[in-house]
Amino acid sequence: MSKLVVNQKAVTPENAESTVKLCPFGAISYNNGVLEISSACKMCKMCVRKSGGIIEYVEEVAKGIDKSLWLGICVYADCSGGQIHRVTYELCGKAKKLASVTGHPVYAVMIGYDIGKCAQRLLHYGVDKVFLYDNEAFRDFRIEPYTAAFCDFIEKHRPSSVLIGATNLGRQLAPRVAARCRTGLTADCTMLEMKENTDLVQIRPAFGGNIMAQIITPNTRPQFCTVRYKIFDEPTPTEQPLGEIEYMDTTEKMLRSAIDVKETFDKPKDIDIAEAEVIVAVGRGASSESSRAYAQELADLLGGMVACTRPLAESNMFDPKRQIGLSGRTVKPKLIICLGISGAVQFAAGMKSSDCIVAINTDASAPIFDIAHYCIVGDVNDILPKLIDKIRGNSDVQ
Repeated sequence: MSKLVVNQKAVTPENAESTVKLCPFGAISYNNGVLEISSACKMCKMCVRKSGGIIEYVEEVAKGIDKSLWLGICVYADCSGGQIHRVTYELCGKAKKLASVTGHPVYAVMIGYDIGKCAQRLLHYGVDKVFLYDNEAFRDFRIEPYTAAFCDFIEKHRPSSVLIGATNLGRQLAPRVAARCRTGLTADCTMLEMKENTDLVQIRPAFGGNIMAQIITPNTRPQFCTVRYKIFDEPTPTEQPLGEIEYMDTTEKMLRSAIDVKETFDKPKDIDIAEAEVIVAVGRGASSESSRAYAQELADLLGGMVACTRPLAESNMFDPKRQIGLSGRTVKPKLIICLGISGAVQFAAGMKSSDCIVAINTDASAPIFDIAHYCIVGDVNDILPKLIDKIRGNSDVQ
């Protein structure tokens, strides 16, 4: 940690006025003979360099921990209605790769009711041990008991890293548990790497996707991160289960909750482009009515779904649930055809793991061509009708 310290003894009305003017963010003020720095400070250190010693930058040495006391990479197994969310399998595969760097075991923690068969299934995905909290009080998700159970596991087994899927449940549970453990949490990671000293490098887009930030939590444990579905590859399950299941004790205190679940019911099936194997994605360069009609026709022919970029969702041309990107959905289809999409990093982060990327754009220097497997330079309205005819089997098309 670091901070700015004001040397109040050196402050005079004259130099205070000039110091206040140094801050481009208006974070410095002078009131009643006291020079103060507000929370608007961006730590640019302009005042440190030009105040003549009135403001100093102080680096605080954070208290370290004994990392050898924290062992294992843990995956939270998101299980609801007797079904494990598939992001759990993806995280199990990634945890196995991370654990190969440090030699740590891979754990999974599962919370629910009558989920022994689900826990058994995880043993086919490289998990060394599943810690199972099985109690009727966990039948429905309630944040207090789930948090208490998760923290109980962390207190007893001290995992070094915890990977949680960015599902509706995971997004609620992860920050609560991390705050209770007084440690860091990085949300929506797109890449994870492991250092030999067990520091987890959590990589995610920052500043609107303009940079890829590498975040580490060197002074506290465990290290928490959430990861979206379809970011990592799902491993091939083994024929025989490997590992074991340990049933964890539950206490009356752990099960207390101010929430009383009256009724649960399934949501109506909704648009889910994340599950589509073929996607036709539409950008601003193909936003005309005719282009969108061609896109829908192509998607229907290929048995796929139509998706869009953020500007088209914001223009109400498409349902926001069809948006691909950092502020939309992450997809990994077998085939994605990008129509009139420039390929901004925010969009690319949501689809770059697709098996086959085809891009059509009039701009030969569009960033989308840097990640596409097949690049076509041209007008969507000229190319799509010919492509559709080819697919329909019209051999006279050149």
